[in-house]
Amino acid sequence: MKVGFVGLGIMGLGMVPRLQAAGFHVTGWNRTKDKAKALIESGMAWADSPRAVAEASDVVFSVVTDGDAVRSVALGPDGIISGLKPGSIYIDMSTISPDVTRQVADEFAKRNLVMLDAPISGSPVTLAQGNASVMVGGDKDAFEKVKPILLAIGPKVTHIGASGLAVKMKIAVNLLLMVEVIAFGEAVALAEKGGVSREAALDAILKSVAASPVLGYRGPFILEGKMPAVPLADVTLQQKDMILALDMGRKLGSPVPLAAAANEMMNACRGLGIDHNDFVTAHEVYRRLGGQSR
Repeated sequence: MKVGFVGLGIMGLGMVPRLQAAGFHVTGWNRTKDKAKALIESGMAWADSPRAVAEASDVVFSVVTDGDAVRSVALGPDGIISGLKPGSIYIDMSTISPDVTRQVADEFAKRNLVMLDAPISGSPVTLAQGNASVMVGGDKDAFEKVKPILLAIGPKVTHIGASGLAVKMKIAVNLLLMVEVIAFGEAVALAEKGGVSREAALDAILKSVAASPVLGYRGPFILEGKMPAVPLADVTLQQKDMILALDMGRKLGSPVPLAAAANEMMNACRGLGIDHNDFVTAHEVYRRLGGQSR
């Protein structure tokens, strides 16, 4: 099957080479063509619009920032829906509102076209390691058809249920991820205030029962000089997911107090002007609140 890819940001740049390595011919589009230069040089075909990508593909992926961007690339005048052939499948891997996912899927269904929501759980690190997971919502037969392609992206692929349910599950997973990372910063700051060195606190946590994959690669960012210049997920991007979780909790009448507390720490990061960093920088907020020097 010929594969199309719309949105070549940090995750798209990591997924396309995996698809190419698995033998798939990929046609791509991004709002800024310069970002695709390396992929084009490695053999990815370039298309001038999402519609052109769809016209050249059997399966089209998109990974973009938010719901408005999904609507634009999927339903716009030169959107994927205009070029997708009967029998082809559109897969959105963005983390957006489930309401938007269902609205877009409904528009595709009106034209007898299939859309799956398949948000990816992982960072550029886990993606490169081959450990990313994909959750899929939508038609089960369509899922089975595209499963071999999804397995080229990550080895853990799960059909969650009907349209929109995969996005709901991804938001729940990101809630857990966020709270875990924020609690990590709280624990390290507490240990530091008690006299434990930051290095020793990090080492102890990563050797304890509280260790996890995300802390394994993100935890060291809190050490002096180790915060990456290009964050895996900065405060603004991660807070977008927390707002989705808070909104989902409100609509469903399901309490999410820990998500609310984690979101407040993101507000504090922005207030202190450190929001350009990876969101593990919340550790710095705890230090300042506790009267520790920067």
